Amino acid sequence: MSAADPHPADQPACPFAGGAGLLPDELRAWMVLLAATGTVEQRLRSVVKETLDVSHDEFLILCLLAEQPRTGLRMTQVADLLGRPKTRLTYQIACLQRAGLVTRTSVCGDKRGVQVALTDKARELLRAASARLAGTVRQALADSMGPEQRAAMCALVPDLDDEAR
Repeated sequence: MSAADPHPADQPACPFAGGAGLLPDELRAWMVLLAATGTVEQRLRSVVKETLDVSHDEFLILCLLAEQPRTGLRMTQVADLLGRPKTRLTYQIACLQRAGLVTRTSVCGDKRGVQVALTDKARELLRAASARLAGTVRQALADSMGPEQRAAMCALVPDLDDEAR
């Protein structure tokens, strides 16, 4: 947590934490999740820019490719998995390629198909930054949720329960 961030005790309680409102449990849970992910994204943006020198959207592409075999994914798969328009993705991939973080290759037998994969440089950058990035996510989640939501999230996020309490 940076010095500019308010202390978690000074933050208002999550407005979706109660159960007496009009929303059914599923919508209330969805709103808690959206609030938490918004907090994570906000904090992660500056850390990603500082440590990797890429945008948040480019970082999401790198993370997706990091979880794939070294051969990567087709551009259409990346667009579908991230829910991004293909035109925007093409621009982001071009930026990552200029930075030496991804490669683009033609798919054999499909003249329109393009495969995208991480470079060794990108893998090393992600390895070096992973502890700081994970810590940022962990702290943002811990700061944005009440105890009940944090307990539920701990079941989903590895090691969150160890350091968020």
